[in-house]
Amino acid sequence: MQLESNISKAIYVSCLTIFLTGLASWAVLAHQNAPSGMPEQPKADMSDTRFARGAATGGMAEIQLGRLAGERGSSDVVKAFAERMVVQHGAAADQLQAVAQKENVTLPARLTSHEQQTYDQMARLRGGAFDRAYAQHMVEAHEKDLNDFQSEANLGNDQNMRAFADQSLSMIQEHLNQAREMLKAVSQTSSHATSSHSSGK
Repeated sequence: MQLESNISKAIYVSCLTIFLTGLASWAVLAHQNAPSGMPEQPKADMSDTRFARGAATGGMAEIQLGRLAGERGSSDVVKAFAERMVVQHGAAADQLQAVAQKENVTLPARLTSHEQQTYDQMARLRGGAFDRAYAQHMVEAHEKDLNDFQSEANLGNDQNMRAFADQSLSMIQEHLNQAREMLKAVSQTSSHATSSHSSGK
């Protein structure tokens, strides 16, 4: 009987040891595998958030300057470009807002101090002076946009932000090309006006 009791105890201890070892192994594996059950795409981090906020205020500035150009500009080329900015950047702003809401990113509701200062300076100009200043600023603004959006499309951590940036690149490139053409047009108009004025003296 004593022998049977000892064997029973040995079997019990062995089974218990195997069970506990298995349980511990399962716990370790479950802990290691836990991340794979979570979404694999990382959410918006600081760089994504910075991009989204910069894109929001940049788009807002281009819309507001576009409306201003419709009032203050004298060139048909400028007015046509400005109208395109209001419509297309307005649509892009709606897309960005939808992405930001998904990622719990709060977008700014007003321009940065630098953008507001640029707007105020533009608001003091009219006619040909406005056309030239606006065209130059649009070239510079879209060069910066292209760089920022390319960087986010290539290096961003959030899939939705990257997709928005990537989808916007063709529009920004098109706007940049048009802005350069606009700058050439208003610069030539200015040169013609100056030479005509000089020859009239």
